[in-house]
Amino acid sequence: MTTPSLRPHRARTPPQRPAWPGWVLAAAVASALAPQAHADAPAADGQAPAMATAQAAPSISLAAAWDKALAANPGLQAARYGAAAAEGLVLQSQARPNPELSVNIEDTRRETRTNTVQINQLVELGGKREARMQLAETEKAAAEAGVAASQAALRYQVLVNFNELLLAQQRVDFATQTHALASQALDAANKRVQAGKVPPLEASRAQVAQANAALELEQARSLTGVAQQNLASLWGGRGAELGMAQGDFAATAQAPTAEQLDQRLDDAPAMLLARRALEQSRAASAVERSKRVQDPTLSLGVKRAQDVGRNQVFVGVSIPLPLFDNNAGNQLQALRKVDQAEQLLQDQRLQLQAQVFAARQQWLSSNQQVALLQSQVVPTAQSAYDLAVRGFSLGKFSFLDVLDAQRSLFDSQRLLLDQRMASHRARAEIERIFGTPALATAATGT
Repeated sequence: MTTPSLRPHRARTPPQRPAWPGWVLAAAVASALAPQAHADAPAADGQAPAMATAQAAPSISLAAAWDKALAANPGLQAARYGAAAAEGLVLQSQARPNPELSVNIEDTRRETRTNTVQINQLVELGGKREARMQLAETEKAAAEAGVAASQAALRYQVLVNFNELLLAQQRVDFATQTHALASQALDAANKRVQAGKVPPLEASRAQVAQANAALELEQARSLTGVAQQNLASLWGGRGAELGMAQGDFAATAQAPTAEQLDQRLDDAPAMLLARRALEQSRAASAVERSKRVQDPTLSLGVKRAQDVGRNQVFVGVSIPLPLFDNNAGNQLQALRKVDQAEQLLQDQRLQLQAQVFAARQQWLSSNQQVALLQSQVVPTAQSAYDLAVRGFSLGKFSFLDVLDAQRSLFDSQRLLLDQRMASHRARAEIERIFGTPALATAATGT
């Protein structure tokens, strides 16, 4: 994968060949700013670049990373098992009370002994079984909504970690360019010092700039490894097994309108979870309300009296008397739970509205800054840097002026990368809230 340069592609008119030391620096600048310059730049420690190692491994796309996480993420698997466990709850709720067998023996003497065998059956009244089944169904629906919420959260992590890897790769590219440029500039400054054109202080400044560039390059390579591990950890993999991430990091999508987002807010996974919780509380209240009707127990048995020498069939019924416990406390608690769930549903919507508004504002702001940086800031910094290099080659500027222009250029390029990442992160946050990737409109890039 070749990462596009943030520097605008425009034709340049090469300057007239100045004195020997300045011409060397100008050529070094042109070579370092070329897109392929980073491929030939040596590593600061003499080892192969980390990105070259990553290229040896198979590259990975966002779709492939999502498929891996969808199939093997432990958190998502746990949510799926929770939904599967709810199937057992539904099955158990359909069961009726078991009959009860009772055997009684009166008197130990055989000639006067009485044997009794009876079956007792509890009969549920008041819609208890139906209410229990409805409660189980709502708990199953809540577990399934939890799976959808876990999947949305996982997609957010995949999007953010994948874009973090793309960002790290871009930073390595720019750090490599910076290191190559600083190394060439140091060589040119040393030659100018030897020729007596500039004081030794210029070479010292160039050496400091080259050392800082080497440190930045090593840090960028290290962050790439961290980003690879963060992405691979979502499916239990290892970052060393990942190659380059394939994606257009420079492309930023336009944010949806506020009306479009507000219309879809009720379909968000968090709202679905809150509605399922409300349904659960209502079903639980119905279960407690059904307990107001007492359940009778029917009895059917046979009694054998040895002294009489015959069997007696009897039928009985027993009904609890709700004198001390009429389940009033549980009913009151269930009703207040319903009130609580209704308020939590409204509160959840308000929270989501605030989160969507903040994420959309960040999305719009980042896109605006990306457009401004691409159209004005980076080209202006590039022109200022080119002028500083030409002026230094002609002896009009000091190397400190070149360093200032170089710092401004790379700061603007780093800011552009940061704002692109902020745009991608805001988009991922919106998609996490709504649980769907199909929210962005037209995409734009450099």
